[in-house]
Amino acid sequence: MVCLSVAVMSKSGKVLVSRQFVDMSRIRIEGLLAAFPKLVGTGNKQHTFVETDKVRYVYQPVEGLYFVMITNKQSNILEDLDTLRLLTKLAPEYCHGIDEESILKHQFELIFALDEVISLGYRENVNMVHIRAYYEMESHEEKLANMIKASKINEAKEEMKRKVSQIDKQKAEQRKGGGGSDAMSMEGFGKMMEESLSSGSMGGGGGFGGAEVYRPPEDYDKSKAAAAPAKSVKAGSGMQLGKKKDKVDLMAMMQMEGSLQDTAAPVGGRKGSAGGG
Repeated sequence: MVCLSVAVMSKSGKVLVSRQFVDMSRIRIEGLLAAFPKLVGTGNKQHTFVETDKVRYVYQPVEGLYFVMITNKQSNILEDLDTLRLLTKLAPEYCHGIDEESILKHQFELIFALDEVISLGYRENVNMVHIRAYYEMESHEEKLANMIKASKINEAKEEMKRKVSQIDKQKAEQRKGGGGSDAMSMEGFGKMMEESLSSGSMGGGGGFGGAEVYRPPEDYDKSKAAAAPAKSVKAGSGMQLGKKKDKVDLMAMMQMEGSLQDTAAPVGGRKGSAGGG
C-alpha cells in the first residue's frame, strides 16, 4: 500500500483538509482532488472506490462529507478500506464533530492524528488506543523548552515589576526632595528678610549684600521726601513772605526791649536822688 494523500471534502467538492504523505506538486494534488467529484458522479454507487489510469480513490461518505484516500493502483484494496475506516474514526475523536465547521476549526489536530496512522505513504500498525497514547505523549525536550519559556516570562514580569517600583520610588523622592527644597528656600528667604529689616532699622543700612530693601513706591517717596534736606531760599528772589514776617517779629522785639529800658531809667534816677539827699 502506498497512500498518496488523504483529504476531507464536502459533497460540493470543497476541500476542507488535505494531507500528502509523498512528494507531490501542489498542481497535481489539486488536479486529483478536483477530479474526484466528477468521478463519484459517474461511478458505480455500490462501491466506495473509483479508479483512473494512474490512481485509485477510496472514499467513504460520512453525513455531509467525504473522507477520501488517494492510493496507487497496486495497493491492496482491503487494506485501503480498513485504513479508511480507521481514519473516519479520527474526526469525531479530535474534531468533536463531523461537520464542516468542526473540521475547519480542528484541522491541525486531525492532521496530527493522520500522521500517527500513515507514515511516508505506508500504514502503521496502530489502532485507536495507540493513536491516543502517541498523540498525548509528552516530549521531554518539549517539556523542558516550555519550562524555560515559562521561566523567562516570569523573569521578564519580575524585572518589569522591579523597574516600575524603582521608577515610582524615584518619582516619590523627587516630589519629596522638591517640596523640601521649596520649604527650605522659603524659610531661608524669610530669615534673610528679617535680618535685613533688623539691620536696616538699627544701623541705617539694609538689603541683601548692601542692596536696598524693597519698599512700595508710596513708602519710598515718603521716606525720600522726609530724608531730603530743606532747600535754602535765596534773598531777593521772588516774594518772600516768610522773611517779611521775620522782620516784623524782630522789630516788635526791639520795641519791647526799648520800652523796658525806658522804664528802667527813671527808677535808677530816683534812687540816685534819694541817696544824694
